[in-house]
Amino acid sequence: MNETDVSRVVSLAPSATAILDSAGLDSKLVGVTAHCSLDSPVVGGWLNPDFDRIAALDPDVVCTCDDLQADIVAELRERGYSVAHVAPATLDDVFDSFVGVCAAAAARDAGEELVSSCRDHLSELRVALADRPRPTVYCEEWANPPMVAGNWVPDVVRAAGGSYPFLDAGVRSREIATETVVDANPDHVVLHPCGKGERGDIDEFDARGWNLGASVHAIDDSLLNQPSPALISGIDHLARLFHPNADHPAPWAATKSDEAI
Repeated sequence: MNETDVSRVVSLAPSATAILDSAGLDSKLVGVTAHCSLDSPVVGGWLNPDFDRIAALDPDVVCTCDDLQADIVAELRERGYSVAHVAPATLDDVFDSFVGVCAAAAARDAGEELVSSCRDHLSELRVALADRPRPTVYCEEWANPPMVAGNWVPDVVRAAGGSYPFLDAGVRSREIATETVVDANPDHVVLHPCGKGERGDIDEFDARGWNLGASVHAIDDSLLNQPSPALISGIDHLARLFHPNADHPAPWAATKSDEAI
C-alpha cells in the first residue's frame, strides 16, 4: 500500500489522536480509544482494545504509543495490520513522534509544521522567562506510593522556567523517598496523577505532613502525562504558575496545516 492511500486510521493512543487532531488530520480517524477526546467510533481501551471492532473499521494503519502497548503491537502485526508505534522518552522525542504519526497518516509535512509551531512558541516563551529565577519544582505522577514524574516532564518543567532536580529527562517515573523531596525544598508541587484528570488531591497531599512550604497545584494530568501537543499547553500553564508576572506570549493553539483534508 502506498502511503498516499492512507485514509483510514485507528488510534489506540490518546496522544496519537491528539497529534492527528492538532495537525488537522482528524478526518482520517475512523476509530479511537475510550480515553480519546474525539467524537469517533470507540474500539476499547488503551490496554484492552477490541480487535473485532478494529477489524470492522478496516484501517490502513493503527497508531500506538509507549512500550506498555508492546503486546498489543505484536498482536496487531500478527493480524496483518500496519502499525505506527512511537515510544517517546524526552520532549525532543515527543516532537519526533509528531512527524512519525503524521507520516503514518500520509501527511509528514503536517507533522513537521506542527513541530515548527510548537518549537517557535517555546522559543518565544524562553525569551519571556530568560532573566527570571528558576523555582524548584516537584511533579508527582502518582500518590500512593509517591512517584516523581520522569520521561519528558523534566524538559517540560525547564521549558516553563522551573528547575527539576529529581530526575533527568528520559528516565521513567519512579517511587521517591519523602526525604528526597523535603531536602530539595521545592517552591512548587504539581499533582497530576495519571488517569485522574484534574483530581489530584491537595488536601491528601497536605495531610502527609511533609511541611514543604511550597505552593501545591492540581492540574489536568494530560497536560503533563500525554506525549502530544497537550504538553505545550501544559508548559504554558506551568509557566503562568511559576512566573505569574512575566510577559507571557499568548497560549499556544494548533494551526491546522494546509495539508489537512
